[in-house]
Amino acid sequence: MAALRLFTLFHLNLAFSSIEEEQRAAVMERCYWPLLRLARKCRLPLGIEATGFTLETAAKLDPDWIEELRKLTNEGICELIGSGYCQVIGPLVPADVNASNLRHGNRVYEKLLGFRPTTALVNEQAYSAGMIQHYLDAGYRALIMEWNNPAQAHPEWNAAWRYLPQFACGQQGETIPLIWNESIAFQKFQRYAHGEMELNEHLDFLGRQVAPSPRVFPLYGNDAEVFDFRPGRFSTEAAIQEKEWERIEKLIARLQTDGRFTFIKPSQALELLNQPGAGNELHLESAAHPVPVKKQEKYNVTRWAVTGRNDLEINTACWRIYQSLKHRPDAIEANWRELCFCWSSDFRTHITERRWENYRTRLAQLSAKFSAPPDTAAKISTPQAGVRATREKNILVVETDAVIARLNCRRGLAVDSLVFKSVAAQPLCRTLPHGYFDDISHAADYYTGHLVFEGAGLRKVTDLEPCEPVAGWVDGQFVVSATIPTSLGDIRKAWTFQAGSDQVGLRYDLDWEKPLLGSLRLGHVTVASEAFDAGSLYYATHNGGRTLETFPVASERIEHGRAVSFLVSAAHAIGVTGGTVDLGDHRHALRVEVDKTLSSLVGLILHHPVKDRYFFRLAFSARELDETSKPAPIKLSCALSFSARKIVAPVL
Repeated sequence: MAALRLFTLFHLNLAFSSIEEEQRAAVMERCYWPLLRLARKCRLPLGIEATGFTLETAAKLDPDWIEELRKLTNEGICELIGSGYCQVIGPLVPADVNASNLRHGNRVYEKLLGFRPTTALVNEQAYSAGMIQHYLDAGYRALIMEWNNPAQAHPEWNAAWRYLPQFACGQQGETIPLIWNESIAFQKFQRYAHGEMELNEHLDFLGRQVAPSPRVFPLYGNDAEVFDFRPGRFSTEAAIQEKEWERIEKLIARLQTDGRFTFIKPSQALELLNQPGAGNELHLESAAHPVPVKKQEKYNVTRWAVTGRNDLEINTACWRIYQSLKHRPDAIEANWRELCFCWSSDFRTHITERRWENYRTRLAQLSAKFSAPPDTAAKISTPQAGVRATREKNILVVETDAVIARLNCRRGLAVDSLVFKSVAAQPLCRTLPHGYFDDISHAADYYTGHLVFEGAGLRKVTDLEPCEPVAGWVDGQFVVSATIPTSLGDIRKAWTFQAGSDQVGLRYDLDWEKPLLGSLRLGHVTVASEAFDAGSLYYATHNGGRTLETFPVASERIEHGRAVSFLVSAAHAIGVTGGTVDLGDHRHALRVEVDKTLSSLVGLILHHPVKDRYFFRLAFSARELDETSKPAPIKLSCALSFSARKIVAPVL
């Protein structure tokens, strides 16, 4: 038997959501110092991952700790694993912000420790293919990413690949060496440290990973702040029964004397890249799982996008600041660093009330300097030629030189059909009526261009109600609008058209006063399946990178908006960080654009093969439900636009 090469990786985060600022010194004393003492006493080659913000804060609180970390890394005992300046969820923020976050993180590492790390832990293990180039540009030579969720999305992978380094592939041909973390492994380590599992039971688990051939395995790869300290996120957190760092030291000492195991630094896993079964070039993402995240499915990317105390509000504010910084010649690097701070993940989960208020003040200060609310004042304008509107019973038909839109007045101006004349004679998106699918599980009307809110203990609220539209010319556009009253408040909705343009706009305005918990999805786009070839069907968007990520759909079942449980309303999402989503095949594509500075919506893809047809749909989410959610009023404005193009060369 070859000795199983174990590595440990402790994630340090003084911005931890549920830790008050005055508790940070206690975290250093109870968690960070014991970690360094463990490394020195046991000569343990462990990995320590920390953001630049965490190291800056630690240096202010206890310079001796930074000096000891510097000594341990210089002596080769510890290895620093990089992260960025803050723990930013890369697939949810613009490419420029991701690049800035890594750049500012490197500056802090150099300033405080004298070097840049070359291995990075993907923040919250929230991965997208578009992030690879950012890490390469920042000088990283390897990534650490969780195995469990990408592997679940790729049943064709060999299960033994989890024990060897591989290559993660971007969609433009870029690759980076990949070291696997393990959610199940780090959860078992925590259970052992917390006294919920005995030493021999944990040794049995690790022993089952040993094999005749060389293997590497993560003993631990998660938070340091959960040992001999409790962040207070959950009422179910285990009480501290005994000294947990002493239990960890006991485990380490036992493993160091067990010939089945040997300890390495995380980057030393790359020494096995030439072993049989290593070095495979893998796409971790898939159409059904475009942004893999660590742990169980309830822990997914929507938790930093549209849940929390009011993620939509603060993410939208960050997008406005970003757009301003891009175009302000007086913007300096400190402003970009502050934006990275404001986009930190911890403000979007279990943030305490006091820290939430302090954060909102800090965000408002940056907004006042670099952001202004969009100008929404409407101006009546003179009618123009090239747009015609006619009524056919319950259908309002709006036609321009480029489009024909049929809006259903019995269903809140939902799209009966939308034709882009220069692209295809038939509609590219429409309402699929009841009976369209010869399948009882899909026996419903599937609309386009509508809104649905579902809240706990509430009846479903939609805009699919009879309305009498108002049409006229505003700001050079032909606008068809309606106000739909609901039990929660009015839904104000408007479609816009321009002469000579193939862009069709949709705007929603909501001002619901009642604090609510639930799922709010809008701007649904139901693809006309007869207009697209199933074999070359795809969707494409940006998830934090500079280029579009393309996801072939084929016959895959995709359900991003599927509820995981009564408490978690969605399973996956796409970041739409370039502001667009394309739905298409080898002949043509429908493009949906979203104004992230008006509302920072994320996308949800649904695709079901249904006998000889398929059901393919995009929706945008403004709010989802999970354990971080707090009731809040829904006050938002959002703007989408629809266009289409022919594909000159096949995308796939």
